Amino acid sequence: MKKKFICAVAIGALVVGCKPAMDLDKPGAVNAEKLVSAASNDAEWLSYGRTYDEQRFSPLNAINAENVSGLNLAWFADLDTSRGQEATPLVIDGKIYISTAWSKVKAYDAVSGKLLWEYDPKVPGETAVKACCDVVNRGVAAWGDRLYLGTLDGRLVALDRATGKEIWSKVTVDQSKPYTITGAPRVVDGKVIIGNGGAEMGVRGYVTAYDAASGDEVWRFYTVPGKPGENEDQPHLKKAEATWKGEYWKIGGGGTVWDAMAYDPDLGLLYIGVGNGSPWNQAYRSPGGGDNLYLSSIVAIDVKTGEYRWHFQETPGETWDFTATQHIMLADLEIGGKTRKVLMHAPKNGYFYVIDRTSGAFISGKNYVPVNWAKGLDPKTGRPIENPEARYDKTGKPFIGMPGAVGAHSWHPMAFDPKQKLVFIPAQIAAFPYFPEKDWKPKAQGFNIGLDQGAGAMPAIKAARDAAKAATKGALIAWDPITQTERWRVPYNGPWNGGVLATGGNLVFQGNATGSFAAFASDSGKQLWSFPAQTGIVAAPITYKIGNDQYVAVLAGWGGIWALAPGALSDVSGPVRNISRLLVFKLGGKAKLPAPPPLNKMPLDPPPQTAKADVIARGGYLYGRYCGVCHGDAAIGGAIIPDLRHSGMLASADGWQKIVHDGALKANGMVGWSNVMSASEIDAIRHYVIKRAHEDKDLEE
Repeated sequence: MKKKFICAVAIGALVVGCKPAMDLDKPGAVNAEKLVSAASNDAEWLSYGRTYDEQRFSPLNAINAENVSGLNLAWFADLDTSRGQEATPLVIDGKIYISTAWSKVKAYDAVSGKLLWEYDPKVPGETAVKACCDVVNRGVAAWGDRLYLGTLDGRLVALDRATGKEIWSKVTVDQSKPYTITGAPRVVDGKVIIGNGGAEMGVRGYVTAYDAASGDEVWRFYTVPGKPGENEDQPHLKKAEATWKGEYWKIGGGGTVWDAMAYDPDLGLLYIGVGNGSPWNQAYRSPGGGDNLYLSSIVAIDVKTGEYRWHFQETPGETWDFTATQHIMLADLEIGGKTRKVLMHAPKNGYFYVIDRTSGAFISGKNYVPVNWAKGLDPKTGRPIENPEARYDKTGKPFIGMPGAVGAHSWHPMAFDPKQKLVFIPAQIAAFPYFPEKDWKPKAQGFNIGLDQGAGAMPAIKAARDAAKAATKGALIAWDPITQTERWRVPYNGPWNGGVLATGGNLVFQGNATGSFAAFASDSGKQLWSFPAQTGIVAAPITYKIGNDQYVAVLAGWGGIWALAPGALSDVSGPVRNISRLLVFKLGGKAKLPAPPPLNKMPLDPPPQTAKADVIARGGYLYGRYCGVCHGDAAIGGAIIPDLRHSGMLASADGWQKIVHDGALKANGMVGWSNVMSASEIDAIRHYVIKRAHEDKDLEE
């Protein structure tokens, strides 16, 4: 049989841009029928959430509450990217496919662990400065005989699933702007759907569908309006205009769709979670207020046409980085004696929402962690009843918010057990200091959030740091979405614990920030098994079956925003290293990990402090605005980026300038900052870091 081709352009006898057509009926091909019926396929894991409803539940029960104590490592694979690992693997036709940090893809034999192929899109190192929250990637999608990958620098790439060779690549963003892609694509009826990130930096959000065979754009859906007069042909954007004030379009507006999606094949609706405003501080984004549609909203889109169907806004006038991009989950639940088609959501703002997914009507909502920015939800509309003090954008006064910008629940996937009718939430209890900045102006590079990031830095006072750590916690919460009550919880010392898997064996699997991978009883929360993974786990596990064996797999590797930005709070769960690996388990597994490297803490030995107080103060402000998101609050580095308090360049003004001003290490992600800061300002940052190193040295002595 001859291979068919799809050709983009024909010039005379010369055909340009031909790509092999897709045969969706050949053995092993992933097609619409397989994805729609994925719930009955217990052997494979075909898409990010296993099923279009994203429940992350597998009926497999060969590993169960009675025998899970016999679970052990079957094989493992070390990775070549020592940054945060957030991907959910796919398992198709006996092979396991993963993406890693820096948007690389690898394929393994799912039984033996043999590496079959690997693909490196060669993302430029300087792209790292555009990423708010590490150079992570959350997974690939499958259709036909191909895999689809979103790269950090904004490309959508189609790969041959058998060989890993690139078939086509499309740039999906304006690469001159600070867009990134960290989320996993979804595929519906031959359309590959991908969003993007960058709201912290100053962009306008959208989601795009591409033809899986050719890579041609099918439709694009913007989540916030453009300049008035440019939205006339899109009614949902024209409607949204009235909810914005000022010249919001000049600084992007935000609303990036950087993670969550779900799909209902019966309704033909794609559900997307929309992100935060750009900048966070609404006083600068939309002076005069307004709801700012469709920020912090769930939006339903006709998957065929890309047309708006309905929305539900969780945080009107968002000003706290309360994205709605967290895991979206669909289910049919009996509520009030009636079966309802619902959408369940536990976003950053701390409330668990149950919404009618046919219409967007609010059904119920309740906070699942402590909340102080709002006093509750209106029982009819679901609109939050705000605490006036939380509106730092209006009061101009600092506000310590709970939850904070890291969220009551971040991107880490939840899971749902249909038998127990419980949602398992990787919850976080962490406050954040919102210090509004007077006369703030956006810059061409770095975080643009409208806050004074230096003013809210952790003080060099041990008692204050200890109090902050004591108030920062994490939990795995089993939540009843019908009664809106907590059934049980597993407490953790800190946040940023891994995504969740639920199985028919009455088990819930989750990795955590302490480096443990554990199994809990679904009905009670009792821990039944654990494995020392040697590194923090933030990704979600999967399970699959080959022959008579059930396997459980998870990507391990500490990273993400909590490993970078919180400074003294980064190790609230205990010191943790990054050892990036794919771990695969089965009953009676015989593999063993090598001994971990020692976790050595280097002593602080800074050069003498010579700068005046005003120079140091200026350096502290600039550090908070441009450096802290990667190198840590108050210059306290996390586990995966160099801790500047230990830098040998502190004693070398010239060496510091070559790196920070000129960009000598841009290939490693450390770009130069000469376009936004002068040499004297960059030197002021050096003096601030020297001061901080001396303060913390004194605390240690």
